[in-house]
Amino acid sequence: MKHKILFFLLFIPLILSAQAFRNYSNEFLTIGVDAAGLGMSKSIVATTNDVNSIYWNPAGLVGIEDYQGSLMHASYFAGIANYNHASFAMPIDRENAVGISVIRFGVDDILNTTELIDSNGNIDFNRISLFSSADYAFNFAYARNLPFKDVKFGVNAKIVRRIIGDFASSWGFGFDAGIQFERNSWKFGLMARDITTTFNSWAINEDEFNKIKDAIPGQNQELPETTEVTKPKIQLGIAKSFRLGLFFKLLTEVNANFRFSKTNDIFSSNSLSVDPAIGFQLNFDDLVYLRSGVGNFQYITEYDNTKSLSLQPNFGVGFNYNGIKVDYALTNIGSVGNALYSNIFSITVDYSFFRR
Repeated sequence: MKHKILFFLLFIPLILSAQAFRNYSNEFLTIGVDAAGLGMSKSIVATTNDVNSIYWNPAGLVGIEDYQGSLMHASYFAGIANYNHASFAMPIDRENAVGISVIRFGVDDILNTTELIDSNGNIDFNRISLFSSADYAFNFAYARNLPFKDVKFGVNAKIVRRIIGDFASSWGFGFDAGIQFERNSWKFGLMARDITTTFNSWAINEDEFNKIKDAIPGQNQELPETTEVTKPKIQLGIAKSFRLGLFFKLLTEVNANFRFSKTNDIFSSNSLSVDPAIGFQLNFDDLVYLRSGVGNFQYITEYDNTKSLSLQPNFGVGFNYNGIKVDYALTNIGSVGNALYSNIFSITVDYSFFRR
C-alpha cells in the first residue's frame, strides 16, 4: 500500500491540469547543497567563497585559489529519497574562475502496480515492476572580479533533466546570476535564480498514461500540459564577522528570500513573498566550526482552519585539516516543521594545500 500511495504522489501531479507558470517548480533545486551552508539555514549568499558557490552564489568562485572538489549526500523521508551533489571548480587566473556541478534527487525502486490487476480482475504479482523517479541538474558557472573595487560577479547556466520511469520525462534550461560586495568586515550578496525563467518541456508516454487515466473515476481523462515555467527568485544577504579573542571568529549572516508569488511564507502578498533566514558560524582557528541557523518560516493551516507558524532550525559542525574539510548538518531539529529531520554529510577538498 505504501508503494501505491508513493506512486500516485509522484505521478498524479503530472496528470492534473495546471498553468504553465507555477509557484513551485523544480523545487529540488531549492534544497541547497553542502552541509556547511545547510547548517546555517542557507544563509551564506554573501559569504560563500568555495566550490559550493556554484550553487549558492557563483560570484564566490573567485575566492578559490586552486582546484576544489566537493561531494554531498543526504537522505529524506526516512531514507525513501536520496539527494546527492558533486562539484568541481578551478581558477582560470587571478580574476576569473569556472566550475561545474551535478545534483540528483531521486526515489528508486518504486513498485509499479498499474498492471497488477488484469482485464479480468485477476491479481498477478508477477506483473509488478520497479521504476525510479529522479531529478537532475547540471550547472556550469563562471565568475570574475569586476573593475569596481571589491565587487564580484558570477553566472550559472543549468540544464534540468527530470525522469519518472517510463511514464514521463522533461528537459529544462535556465540561468542564475549573483553579485558579492565586501567592505571592511561587512559582506553583501545578491543571488537571482531563474532570471530568464527556467523552461521545462515534458514528454509523456501516452501508452503508459492510458493504463492509469481511469484510476480515479471522472478524473485524469486528458493528457496534462507538457510545459512548465519556473518563476524567478531573489536572495539577498548581509553578513558581518567578529573576532573573539586570539582563536575564535564569529560569522553572522541574514538572508531574505523573495518569491514573486503568493505562498505560505511569513510575509506574503498576491505578488511577492519573503522568507527570512539567519545563520551563525563560530570558527576556532580555521580548524573546527560550529554552526546554527533558523529559516523556512511558514504559516501552516490546521484542520480547524487556524494557522500556526512553523520554522526550521538547523545545526552543523565542521572540521578542516590538511586541505580536507568534512561537514555535517542536522536539519529541521526536533521535527518542528512538517518534514522529518535529515542528516547531511559533505566533504570538500582544496588542492591548494597540497601545493605548499
